[in-house]
Amino acid sequence: MMLSLDEITARMNSIPTWELDMQSIKKTIEFPTFMDAIRAVEAVAKLAEEANHHPDIDIRYNKVTFTLTTHSEQCLTIKDFHLAKQIDEVDPRQV
Repeated sequence: MMLSLDEITARMNSIPTWELDMQSIKKTIEFPTFMDAIRAVEAVAKLAEEANHHPDIDIRYNKVTFTLTTHSEQCLTIKDFHLAKQIDEVDPRQV
């Protein structure tokens, strides 16, 4: 279900390191090494599969950009914010 602008604004406050980009939210994370970046992507892939909600992922050496939107709805939904919070908790050293 599509979120209102007020709901999006409120939810953005709970994920302050993410950027609002039109109909998506985006975050770039720099990891110490390429392998740390890959392990983080693997961890996010597992979370995405469990949620049946898949981010767009761009890997540039040790920098990974995660972009979330609900493609089927063509807008931001609660699913995007739930997965963003889970991505924030990923620690590639524990993967």
